[in-house]
Amino acid sequence: MRILIIAPSWIGDTVAAQTLFMRLRAYHPDAVIDALAPPWVAAVLHAMPEINGEVLDNPFAHGQLRLKARWALARSLKARHYDAAYVLPNSLKSALIPAFAGIPRRMGFTGESRYGLINVRHTLDTAATPLQVERYAVLAEEPHAALPRPYPLPKLAVDAALQAGTLESLALSGSPAPVIFCPGAEFGPAKRWPEKHFATLARQLGAQGIPVWLLGSKKDAAVGEEIVRLSEGYARNLCGVTNLTQAIHLIALARHVVTNDSGLMHVAAALGTPLTALFGSSSPGYTPPLSATAQVISLKLECSPCFKRECPLGHLDCLNKIAPEQVLTSILQTQTAGTAMAARDHSSS
Repeated sequence: MRILIIAPSWIGDTVAAQTLFMRLRAYHPDAVIDALAPPWVAAVLHAMPEINGEVLDNPFAHGQLRLKARWALARSLKARHYDAAYVLPNSLKSALIPAFAGIPRRMGFTGESRYGLINVRHTLDTAATPLQVERYAVLAEEPHAALPRPYPLPKLAVDAALQAGTLESLALSGSPAPVIFCPGAEFGPAKRWPEKHFATLARQLGAQGIPVWLLGSKKDAAVGEEIVRLSEGYARNLCGVTNLTQAIHLIALARHVVTNDSGLMHVAAALGTPLTALFGSSSPGYTPPLSATAQVISLKLECSPCFKRECPLGHLDCLNKIAPEQVLTSILQTQTAGTAMAARDHSSS
């Protein structure tokens, strides 16, 4: 059996989709599973053992129809003889390629009136599947069937050689293990904890001899430089320096990650790295970090979550009022809990 995944365009969404892939692997252990994905999420899919085929480049940017090019790509996919396709985005455009490729079973939600394009249609039940990870996972079932619980959580794999190569290429040492900050957020400034707070936390950690690394995209480089400046050099800015594969391997060796609600938050959770996630304008109710070692800090102010790119009231109290000391306490509590758990495991062995 050959399966094609039409992957999401966001890192966090792609991580959440791994639970679906795990279910598909359980139901079809001999299947070859390929994914068609934008290049900026490909590294996440490469870290998923369930994607045992190829990660194919989806060249179409958001909003681009390019009907002739979609048809050409679909005809090249037709030669792969897929038996089924799972279309995870809800847009009409995302359903065109598997339909043009003549894939017989095309699973997904009806979405943007995709009758005919999606021929195994699921109806979204927000009460039964309140989390995004659940809405993807239920696509492995027949329409109208309940989602079997419990379900596996995303779990990314790390290559030790790639991890060592990443450290060497960036002249980094993994000992002592760093605390990694992910200060960016693609959606906008209303999801970003202030640079001054990150900087204060970096100084507090640096005073204890704990290295602090900043990870993010090129768009976050200026934010990272400001944190370095305000922290008086206690933080090292790697925003825009690493690619996503390198970022995944660095996050895997961190002692803790402090992150806004972002794609890297979901990466850290799926790696099992202890993390503290800071929520302001958004809500952890739909896309929380899926990890037992994750702590969420949300002040739950009357004005939040507002889901705006910028604070409509101009004060950003939902994030400004999360004190660095509160986050430091979260980090230290996680470290203490981890040490106690390791001691229990050692004594019972």
